[in-house]
Amino acid sequence: MTDIYEKLNELYDKRREVELGGGDEKIEKQHEKGKLTARERIELLVDPGSFIELNPFLEHRSHDFGLDQVKGPGDGVVTGYAKVYGRPIYLFSQDFTVFGGALGEMHAQKIANVMDLAAKNGAPFIGLNDSGGARIQEGVVSLDGYGQIFYRNSIYSGVIPQISVILGPCAGGAVYSPAITDFVFMVDKTSQMFITGPKVIETVTGEKISSEDLGGSRVHNTISGNAHFREETEEEVLKKVRRLLGYLPQNNKEKPLIEKFPGEDDYRANLTDVIPFDAIRPYDVRKVIEQVVDEQSFMEIQEEFARNVVIGLARIRGEVVGLVCNQPKVMAGGLDIDSSDKASRFIRFCDSFNIPIITFEDVTGFFPGIKQEHGGIIRHGAKILYAYSEATVPKITVILRKAFGGAYVALNSKSIGADLVFAWPNAEIAVMGPEGAANIIFAKEIQKSEDPETTRAQKIEEYREKFANPYVAAARGMVDDIIDPRDTRIKLIQALEMLRNKQEERPWKKHGNIPL
Repeated sequence: MTDIYEKLNELYDKRREVELGGGDEKIEKQHEKGKLTARERIELLVDPGSFIELNPFLEHRSHDFGLDQVKGPGDGVVTGYAKVYGRPIYLFSQDFTVFGGALGEMHAQKIANVMDLAAKNGAPFIGLNDSGGARIQEGVVSLDGYGQIFYRNSIYSGVIPQISVILGPCAGGAVYSPAITDFVFMVDKTSQMFITGPKVIETVTGEKISSEDLGGSRVHNTISGNAHFREETEEEVLKKVRRLLGYLPQNNKEKPLIEKFPGEDDYRANLTDVIPFDAIRPYDVRKVIEQVVDEQSFMEIQEEFARNVVIGLARIRGEVVGLVCNQPKVMAGGLDIDSSDKASRFIRFCDSFNIPIITFEDVTGFFPGIKQEHGGIIRHGAKILYAYSEATVPKITVILRKAFGGAYVALNSKSIGADLVFAWPNAEIAVMGPEGAANIIFAKEIQKSEDPETTRAQKIEEYREKFANPYVAAARGMVDDIIDPRDTRIKLIQALEMLRNKQEERPWKKHGNIPL
């Protein structure tokens, strides 16, 4: 008769075998590349001792191309649930030491199962990606596995926060799952994402390029905009994922946690010296943010992409807010194709997860040029209008300096649903800047003048006084109040408190048709 302890020993032996993944030799190779193992990554991400593994003994069932002779512990992926800051999360971590992390039928089933659990329990889902792509030996079932994951990424989008962490190669169909998720993290010189690799590109087009230059972290954080964060090491990336989770609610039915704010909330921000009174002089909008939000609370998102707009999460008196800010330091803060996409998607994320949106506006307009027009600035710019209009979370705008033309309307104006619009006393709100407007309206008068330059200067000032000051917009109800810049933080605290229980419905529909 078999002793119970024999069975227990067998259980623990099998569990150790699973936990060893591809074995000591492959683990060593992973470390030599500067990469952590699937389980080491989980330990860094979650609260100590909180990880519970699911389906550890699941294996592939393929017999083709010699796979029946190959063991694959856990089928190359570790799945389960854990806690971060004491709150539940669900996750998978691909194991590159087993089949190179390649995705097969059962590998995908494990991921799909844990995604379903995350959705049922209303908790964030995190994918730690390190995979060679589809498992070719399994053929079409591996592609079907990707489809199962993509479907869930899409259906659960806006229901639970989804975060992708790229910790190695991510090629072919594997990149579409991260692209659907809310945030993508990458590691310098380790992470790559591309649809077709350098060898395929060279064969088809003759172009030669390295993996890093094709789809490395710098490329996706600065040029393509496919990623949101990059760090030098895996440890730093996983630490940043933890930080991001601290700003997010568990799901779309909850609000982010309000932290206790220990300091005084009625201090006057030192903003009069931050922004030049001269409307054409640049400044860094981050200095405005630093003065208004809780100290050290601003977490910038897509910092290196479309730098003419600054977006990110922060806290104001402990309450989480999403910030959308023009950056006059880059392209005079004008909106172009990339910045429109960047702002729109972030606005929609905040609205999905009940995060109030604050807009700091200083915009000259949509960026002009043939390349922009032919690239579809009309369609891309319309995304901002659409995103703000459909959002039902509290929406507050502060016009810092310039608000011209269609960009003024697009950036959360009263006409498209802003709850409150504040303006500083030096704000200029108009169809276009006073210089351009005066040149058009008074063109003949300036031309006939004995001293055109003096006349032009007079007409510019005349237009500014009549139309470009904030009191005209305030008189028409387009601005709720003109405030002392030093009171900006206080006004935002009061506004957020007033709007905390805001409820607003939209007409029933399956979904709108955003101009993608």
